[in-house]
Amino acid sequence: MVTKPLAPTQDYDRIQGDIVALLKAARAAAARSVNALMTATYWEIGRRIVELDQGGSTRADYGKALLQRLSGDLNQRFGRGFSVDNLEQMRLFYLAYPAAQIAETLSRNSAPLVAHEKTETASRISKPEQLAAAFPLSWSHYVHLTRRTRSAEERAFYEAEALRGGWSVRQLDRQIGSQFYTRALLSKSKRNMLEKGSQPQPGDLITPEEAIKDPYVLEFLALKDEYSESELEDALIHRLEDFLLELGSDFTFVGRQRRLRIGESWFRVDLLFFHRRLRCLVIIDLKLTELNHADVGQMHMYCNYAREHWTLPDENPPVGLILCARTNAAVARYALDGLPNKVLAAEYQTMLPDEAVLVDALNRTRRELEAKRWPGAADPVQGDA
Repeated sequence: MVTKPLAPTQDYDRIQGDIVALLKAARAAAARSVNALMTATYWEIGRRIVELDQGGSTRADYGKALLQRLSGDLNQRFGRGFSVDNLEQMRLFYLAYPAAQIAETLSRNSAPLVAHEKTETASRISKPEQLAAAFPLSWSHYVHLTRRTRSAEERAFYEAEALRGGWSVRQLDRQIGSQFYTRALLSKSKRNMLEKGSQPQPGDLITPEEAIKDPYVLEFLALKDEYSESELEDALIHRLEDFLLELGSDFTFVGRQRRLRIGESWFRVDLLFFHRRLRCLVIIDLKLTELNHADVGQMHMYCNYAREHWTLPDENPPVGLILCARTNAAVARYALDGLPNKVLAAEYQTMLPDEAVLVDALNRTRRELEAKRWPGAADPVQGDA
């Protein structure tokens, strides 16, 4: 049997390059397609919420009760993605882009419509694939546009610039945060300002893989999100989970990498436990860097969110635990400032594991893990506190 010679390196590189480009283009197209269908679906959900709300009552308490009931039913049937906040976002999205505006957009993108068809187009189309043509940006773009702009004019400006410049969500977020709209209005050379602003920065770029793994997309497709962490951090989290459960029956495991959304930003807490005697949630966040004030502030934000959204009426306020497993020392700190009284704080300190015990567990675990990764090497953390 005669073996055919391999293709020349130049030919192989060309073929591989073509395949890589093809796969990247296909993934980008898939992300755009999913986002367009998701956005159209959420617009339709928003329309139905507004119509039902207006048909029942204009009172705020009625609207809140409606969203809470709908949230419970949809989450039970479809899983995550239909929190009260998300449903409120869909309602706001429909109000910002009403049926008449969408009908106008669809009429521009399709064959001419007779007058009565044009007025009925968006309000009568129930198939998301037909509505998708009206939403060229991703759902994340529209969340920023409806939540973070202060007027219809500002929203229209950012939307037009995002379309013209092909802005990613990160670029849109950065431009809104830098008050680009206001600066463009005040600028004497608006053309230069717009051209300069349309240039993306390195951090603005989003890969097709990142677009597909957007939390909104994962929720819409009912897919489980995979949270990428370094091997060391992931191993530490696993070991901490085992360690806390070994301390006794007080700790009950709730979840790992519990995801939450605050405003337009997504966060994850590494570990979530429930302490039976204290009757409170314990939020644990692991850092591989030195503890700083931002970490403490973030933990207080997690505790506030958990108190509002995860805590049951008969439970005590949640407590946060920040663990920093940096190379030369380990630090453990409880966030107790948000508790309603000093008595409760003292009780928490009595029943929760001592910070020194947690530090020792972190150091011991890290030494064991590093010894497995670099067998025979000198102890890299000798002298830890």
